[in-house]
Amino acid sequence: MAKVFVITGHYGSGKTNFSVNLALSLKSREPDARVTVCDLDIVNPYFRTADFKELFGGKGIALAAPAFANTNLDIPALDFDMASLLYECDYFIADVGGDDAGATALGCYAEIFKGERLEMLYVVNCYRKLTENPQEAAELMREIEAAAQLKHTGIVNNSNLGSVTTAENVERSVEYAEEICRSTGLELYATAYKRSLEADVPKPFLCDIFVKPIWDKEMRV
Repeated sequence: MAKVFVITGHYGSGKTNFSVNLALSLKSREPDARVTVCDLDIVNPYFRTADFKELFGGKGIALAAPAFANTNLDIPALDFDMASLLYECDYFIADVGGDDAGATALGCYAEIFKGERLEMLYVVNCYRKLTENPQEAAELMREIEAAAQLKHTGIVNNSNLGSVTTAENVERSVEYAEEICRSTGLELYATAYKRSLEADVPKPFLCDIFVKPIWDKEMRV
């Protein structure tokens, strides 16, 4: 079965952008690997991995998305066989909807995902409302676990302020992420930040910015 990455987090934490970059990183590291990204976000129709079908196709990355993704219908419908997908690839990345509401869809597949080949990563952003302190972030993480019927295995610090993020903003967030790790007993999986920044942080994961606010005129994929 595939190595599975389940990506969760608060709305606006940057989990979709991290999911896209993770898929591209895995494919770049292992060009012959079969990488599949599954859009499990049936809550937010505006920022979802289904938007990157063309990008993934050009890199040889498969995409599984809800039936009505990229249409004007916001209907929570999944029309693929999850178990089959996991045996048709080497790496499987599930981008889950925000908070516990989005994780409910994940709970439908909990038994399929369970196992030692699962990495369930919780993406945090200290500059995002409702997760500005470690206690709030940890509490939300537990709510997601209850809805998903799965336990997280690591923390991804993706603290940012969008297009105005500086290296100092990223470095300042390290203590926040480390406190979440201490309170949850989980390890820091990565510190994700924009590739153009030069930040001195633990476990750096350099990202390109693909998911961008619709109001940001400079943002084009």
